[in-house]
Parts: sequence; C-alpha cells; structure tokens
Amino acid sequence: MSVEFSKINLTPARFLAAGFAAMIILGTFLLSLPFATITGKVNFIDALFTSTSAVCVTGLAVKDTGNFFTVFGQIVIMFLILGGALGFMTFATLIFILLGKRITLKERLVIKEALNTDSIQGLVHLIFAIVKMAAVAILLGSILLGIRFLPRFGWKKGLLFSLFHAVSAFGNCGLDLFGNFQSLAAYAGDYLVCGTIAALFIFGSLGFVVVLDVFQSKKIARYALHSKMVLVITGFLLISATLLIFCLEGNNPETLGGLPWGRRLFQAFFTAAASRTVGFSVVPAVALSPGSLFLIIILMFIGASPASTGGGVKTTTIALVLGTARALLMGSDEVVFGGKRIPPALILKAFTITILSIAMIFLAIFILTIIEEQPFFDLVFEVFSAFGTAGLSTGLTPQLSVAGKILLIITMYTGRIGPLTLLYALTRRFKPSGIRYPEEKILIG
Repeated sequence: MSVEFSKINLTPARFLAAGFAAMIILGTFLLSLPFATITGKVNFIDALFTSTSAVCVTGLAVKDTGNFFTVFGQIVIMFLILGGALGFMTFATLIFILLGKRITLKERLVIKEALNTDSIQGLVHLIFAIVKMAAVAILLGSILLGIRFLPRFGWKKGLLFSLFHAVSAFGNCGLDLFGNFQSLAAYAGDYLVCGTIAALFIFGSLGFVVVLDVFQSKKIARYALHSKMVLVITGFLLISATLLIFCLEGNNPETLGGLPWGRRLFQAFFTAAASRTVGFSVVPAVALSPGSLFLIIILMFIGASPASTGGGVKTTTIALVLGTARALLMGSDEVVFGGKRIPPALILKAFTITILSIAMIFLAIFILTIIEEQPFFDLVFEVFSAFGTAGLSTGLTPQLSVAGKILLIITMYTGRIGPLTLLYALTRRFKPSGIRYPEEKILIG
C-alpha cells in the first residue's frame, strides 16, 4: 500500500473514491461469473447495480438476492457489504500492520479521510478497535439469529442466513436472503429476529468513534461533545419518528392497523429506525400512507452519524445547520452546543454538504423523471433512498430502465463516499492565496 500510494500521489479524497470504485468493479466481476447466479448469467448493469448497492451499503436490489444468486454469489455480496461498511482502508491497514508494514503519513491522511476523524493520532488503535467492535457485534448477532434460523433452515443454510443478515444489519445495508423482495415481512412479529437486526443497525449507525467513546468514558459527563450530540439526536429521531408512524399508520389495515398495541408500537419503532439508513422492512413501503412516506424521505436524507456504516448527510450536519439558524434567530454570531462554540469552518462545511446533497438529489430526480415513465413520488422516494443509502423502495427498483439503473448507481456511489469527497476527488483543490478582499454587504432574504 505504501509504495503504490506514494508513487501515484493521489489526494486522500481521490484515493478513497478510487478504492470504493475498485471494490465495486471487483464485486461486479465476481457476480458476473456463471456460478454466481442460479441461471448462470446476469447482465452487466444488474451485476454492477448489485455490487454498488452492497459496497455502498444501500440495499436497493434489481435482482432478488435470495432467489437469483447462488450461495457463492450471496457470500460475495456479504463480503462486499462488510467491505463497504468498514471501508477498504480498514482492511488494507489491518493487513499491512499484520505483515509488519509501516503506515506512512500519506496513508494516515487517507485513513483519516475514510474514518472522518479530525486527527491522525491513534488511527492504528482505532482501526483495531473498529475491527473488534464489528467482529463482536456480528458474532453476537449471528448467534441470536441462529436461534431462529438454524432449526428452520438446517446447519448450512441456517448458518449462512444468520451470518449474512448479521453482516447486512450491522453494515446498515438491508439486503436479505428471504426471497421475493419480502425483507422481514415473514418475521414481523418475531421480536428476537427483528430486535436483533434493529440493535445491530442502530449500533452500526452511531459511528465507531461514538461507540468507542461510550465504552471508554463510561460516565456521560466525560463523553465528547460529538458523542453527546449523536446520542441525543439519534434518540430524538427514534422516539419522534416512532410516535409519528404509530399515529399515521395506526388505522391503516395494510400496515399497522388491527395489530395488538405492543406489536404495533414495535413495528412502528422498527420502521422509524430502519428508515434512516437500512433497507430492512417489516411492512411494505408501498402500503404506507403518503404522510409516512414523506417522513421516511426526511429520515433517509438525515441518515446515520459520521464515521458509521450508514449514509445520509449525517445527524451532526443537520444539527449544525439548525443550530446556525437558531443562533441567527437569537441574535448571536456564534453557534453553541453544550457550552462549546463550534468553529466557523465546520459550519461552512455542514452547509456545503447539505447544499451539495440537495442539489445532487434534485438533479437525479429531474433526470429520472425524464427517462422513466413512473409515478413522480415513487421516483423521488427512490432517489432519496439511493443517496441516503437507505435501501427502502416502493417496488420501483427492478422496473427501472438501464439508464435509470446507471443514474441510481451514480447516486448510491455519491451518497456513500459523500458529495464533498467526490468533488474533492474530481477537482483540483486550490490553496488559499492569502489575499483578503474588501467587505461589502448585499441584500438577502
């Protein structure tokens, strides 16, 4: 890694973008092999779409993972999800450390970019901690899921089902092996299966830095500001979205209507939690009311937290945007959270990410409405799901044209690595000239 990176002299953003692209290309090749599918063949675009969906931990599917792919293909998809969730730099760093290779400064900068941290100190320790957390979470999840899947499917298939869905849940992907695009509908009333999967994807969506901080600090007062913000925002989103979906779908006979109160509340919670970042569902999205679908679009746009396995613009980004608006309305020129002032550079970055994300989503929606003859709201939902790497769909994904699939592939890729990272990778970053121009006000609002 060190030799190649030094010779190529890529910027961290370009190296990160190229790494994800390389994983997608490798996955496309493996899924195109004759023994990866039951029919022995798959067209290139469908293989590329599946590989992108797995690496970008999205969960959108043009081919049913359980019925279309062989065990080999399903295992390939599982490893693509794991690689996309943890990041290729995590695996590359781990391998080179085990081989006794030295991690150079340039490579540490790439790792810093990949993990979205603000320092290059302690990165090797963080890599090992991430791998340990992922291994423990997936192992515990597999054991709990195995209680249901092993007796039902037998040892071989049950083991694959347990491990695949634990990886898919922790990776906030949502691809499943149950067949017929039904996701977890058959287990909607199973608290063990749905509870385990929910715990895994919520754990994965918090961010590795937050989880590590919680385990190391132990006392809430010692948590970093970032950790406190992530936990508070995540809790608020989970509770408020659960109550809203519970109210909106309580009388809908196709979703929660008619269910016992306990199960109705649990399924409302699962739907609210999954909507932010993972493609698992216990009720079909197509049956949800327009109000619930609009709420889910908002949740998909917000997404998970930084340095996590989920997508979206991230919880803290939205918090800084709203915090800036609050400061302005209160007549303050500083954005403050928990008694700490937020640097202006971070606020500018938050607004840039939000504006770029909205612009890219609107552009994708505009193009999709031109090339696809489908209901407008379904197209909007699909684009938000792809960009937020949420994976939920109203059933439109398999019906898309080749051009529509390619557009969503680009959207998923952009959503996974982030619009700002993509632009950094595609453009030449200019250094500040040091010139300070005279100030003049303009009218706004």
